[in-house]
Amino acid sequence: MIQAKDISKSFAGVPALAGVSLEIRAGEVHALMGENGAGKSTFMKIVAGQLAADSGTVDSGGGRVAMIHQELMPFLDLTVAENITMGREPAGRFPGTVDRGAMRREARELLARLGSTIDPDRKMRGLSVAAMQMVEIAKALGWRADAILMDEPTSALAGHEADLLFEVIRDLRRRGVAVVYTSHKMDEIFRIADRVTVLRDGRSVATHAASELDERRLIALMVGRELTSQRPAGGAARTETALSVKGFGGAEFEVRKGEIVGMIGLMGAGRTELASAIYGLAPGQGEVRVNGRVATIGSPADAIRHGIAMVTEDRKGSGIVPRMSVRENLTLASLGAVSRGPWVSRAAEAEAARGQMSGLAIKARGPEQEIATLSGGNQQKVMLGRALLARPEVLILDEPTRGIDVGAKTEVHELIRRLAREGKAILMISSEMPEILAVSDRILVVREGRVTAELDPRTATQEQILAHAMPEAG
Repeated sequence: MIQAKDISKSFAGVPALAGVSLEIRAGEVHALMGENGAGKSTFMKIVAGQLAADSGTVDSGGGRVAMIHQELMPFLDLTVAENITMGREPAGRFPGTVDRGAMRREARELLARLGSTIDPDRKMRGLSVAAMQMVEIAKALGWRADAILMDEPTSALAGHEADLLFEVIRDLRRRGVAVVYTSHKMDEIFRIADRVTVLRDGRSVATHAASELDERRLIALMVGRELTSQRPAGGAARTETALSVKGFGGAEFEVRKGEIVGMIGLMGAGRTELASAIYGLAPGQGEVRVNGRVATIGSPADAIRHGIAMVTEDRKGSGIVPRMSVRENLTLASLGAVSRGPWVSRAAEAEAARGQMSGLAIKARGPEQEIATLSGGNQQKVMLGRALLARPEVLILDEPTRGIDVGAKTEVHELIRRLAREGKAILMISSEMPEILAVSDRILVVREGRVTAELDPRTATQEQILAHAMPEAG
């Protein structure tokens, strides 16, 4: 279906791809794996015709290619239906008009294939990241392409929504559509992939049938080393409450010093909305206490003053400032610490930035590199570094490993555990059940904005979590 030969691409003199060749067959799911910065997204954009290669050729045989992007690019002030049919709007009865009824019907049908009930007339601006991702997937399906490139399509989806997408992928494969799939969730690759190609540092290092690989061997190909990630033995009981929350539509819970509380729920359960209200990013009525004292929080600045920091789910919308450097993004929440009198010290900023870049293994040419040119995973690490520079007592992590590769994910998990050992109270929101089970000391399951269960990760199962997360019948 697609033949890519000797593809090379550099950005500002830094190679992103170096002579990558890949054959993608009709009716197969071809997984493209590699660490952040390995060149996966760049390669897919070149195949989709969205970037020009410096050298090499791509032959799709005249077939139509569609792409689902890791970084969502919605038209925020247009409706769901308008976004899904963008570029192929059904013509109306009169010249220059569109058939809005047909737009709504098609949007509803495509979303239904994904098990989604999002209103086609709703504006994109009001949707969660997970809902926007569903719209992006529906948009790609609507092109009825011969090949669909899926770059981290489940990064914001919980297990149930991902299962529905996998059924759609299997249907596409049966109909002869070629699917190129990237994900940092290893279990997904072995569930749906026929073949796997591994990129490392912009080069193709191996292509294998998925049946020839296991997780350990695939990770070794990706990172060039063996990784171990074991759940540490439980420490002393944690009794001192750092964060307590009441209200906000019925949520009530606490997080103790030195504890990692994992929060999980299906798309639309209200996890992100609750965290945003606690942090002052979104309106909400409730009581927040830090170390027993009521914290009046109307903005993120208030939250930071009370010792609460947050890494937001929407990296692009409320996380990074794309036109600023890595240095400026890292120090945004702690300018007082890098100022001399009324002036921000560039030297102090650069020193703080270099410290975080080294401690979090952020891959960049230096502190002055524009953050928009970093890979998604490295942007995520910058956001985590910014939160830590504020020296919080309470850390809210909303999808902290979204878009982060397996090697970096292991590092972030260990960092979260280390912060807990140092006494930080951590509320970690994640759509990945294996992550919640592996990292949390306690698990809170959220449904319709309420905490419906508190589980022990040492004994809980994914089936139990899902049972508490699913909406009640009737």
